[in-house]
Amino acid sequence: MAGLAKGLAVIETFGQSYSQLTVSEAARATGLSRATARRCLLTLTELGFLAHDGKHFRPTPRMVRLGGSYARTDPLPRLAQPILLSARQQLGESVSLAVFEDGAAVFVARAETERIVSAGVRVGIRLPACSSATGRVLLAALPDEELDAYLAGCRPEARTEKSLVDIEEISRRIVEARTQEVAFTDEELELGMRSMATPVKDSRGATRAALSVSAFTARIGLEDMRERFLPVLKEHADRIGRML
Repeated sequence: MAGLAKGLAVIETFGQSYSQLTVSEAARATGLSRATARRCLLTLTELGFLAHDGKHFRPTPRMVRLGGSYARTDPLPRLAQPILLSARQQLGESVSLAVFEDGAAVFVARAETERIVSAGVRVGIRLPACSSATGRVLLAALPDEELDAYLAGCRPEARTEKSLVDIEEISRRIVEARTQEVAFTDEELELGMRSMATPVKDSRGATRAALSVSAFTARIGLEDMRERFLPVLKEHADRIGRML
């Protein structure tokens, strides 16, 4: 069981900050010794979950099966997918669904536009909750005590020159998301990209997920996003919520 836990720790490292790993990077990211990290990587390669080019280890298509089992069995992604496709059709931009897990916004469903340049978000990716629009919407649903505890341990990293790293400002954005039921990021995670998210609430009014849309800054401004995209996004979030 200890070996399984170490192997899972290595698997979870992929997609958070790394698309490929060396032995040293795997050891540093997981806190394992180099020898242990190497054994885990080689075992995963032998089982077909990773490919090895002599230096780097990369996930193979078989890795998708691990996350695919969640998408096939959890009702939320299955129920939401047709609605995400409808929202994408109306907005002409990529639409995603995320849930809160261990301080991160985890994307569980997505409807991608067909463009040459992708926004880089995919099912299974984890974004820091304090730094993303989806995360701030999900954090806004936490009780005050839990939110305070999260923010006390939050150490945001600047991914771009526009990233918010001031905890007081991040807290203000989260409170704003709680009252307005919408959150925005403007080139905070990636230059040239902005996003907007709104909560998905079940029949009891509890936030179960966040529905978001992302677009290139050259295609739409923040005010246009609020005026044109927000009503559509909220309508589709309500449609998902009514099924929960």
